[in-house]
Amino acid sequence: MWKLIDLLVYKLALSVSRDGCEGSHEHDKTEHICGRPLGLCFNQTSGDLYIADAYMGLLIVGPQGGLATEVVTRAHGIPFGFTNALDIDQEPGAVYFTDSSSQYQRRNYISVILSGDKTGRLMKYDPESKQVQVLLENLSFPNGVALSKNGDFILLAETTHCRIMRHWLKTPKAGTFQVFAQLPGFPDNIKRSPRGGFWVAIHSRRLWILKLVLSYPSLGNALLKLPLDITKAYSYVAKWTGNGLIIRLSEQGVILEMLEDTSGNRWKSISEVVEKDETLWIGSVTMPFAGKYKI
Repeated sequence: MWKLIDLLVYKLALSVSRDGCEGSHEHDKTEHICGRPLGLCFNQTSGDLYIADAYMGLLIVGPQGGLATEVVTRAHGIPFGFTNALDIDQEPGAVYFTDSSSQYQRRNYISVILSGDKTGRLMKYDPESKQVQVLLENLSFPNGVALSKNGDFILLAETTHCRIMRHWLKTPKAGTFQVFAQLPGFPDNIKRSPRGGFWVAIHSRRLWILKLVLSYPSLGNALLKLPLDITKAYSYVAKWTGNGLIIRLSEQGVILEMLEDTSGNRWKSISEVVEKDETLWIGSVTMPFAGKYKI
């Protein structure tokens, strides 16, 4: 459910056969070797757990658990560079997932934004035919995905542009792609709410300096050429600026609820929000705990 828990459990499994992957890694320099799970979803019929691993592609673990095995690592001849999120259409078992970039890896995620990279893709994997299909390409940091309740459309977080896009899968609109909601910050995962609509986790608000940089791609590329680790620099700044933010959108893309940590001390880099029994469970890519919020 939460990025931190996902990461620890996954590393435990990998440690069975991967030297150097034992235990936790606070500042992990080995994630490209040990893996980084960014999306999880069970096929409710088979009991299989599908995993979108940032470095290893689409993986699967059977109902009995064990070491994850490779399902697919490329589409149309292009290897996945930053496999990110997934959701499953339970009736046919189709797996929808994103590859955020074919040029940059997860540990360089800020470079995806600053460079204006548009190599992201949305894909569909059919477990029956074992084929993968590219549904959308030339995307700017495609991140979280969530199917609508009846499977008519799928929502996609386009992180660079701070927006949620909708891709119609059925109805006469099938194949069309449109803006679903514009957001005040950089979205990560999307999850359906049992009360209707969708919860969107916002990594951080889009500060004025980032608005400026994103308006001028040449400026972003110039920053990437500086002799510094731009991802570490951004992470340091984010600790002191962005508060945690979560938003619930209606089926029409209207903001229904917005919750923000005004204390500035706890919720940071929010990656996922799951609602169950009138409680929100909140995950983060950087904080060493899962948040719990009673609605």
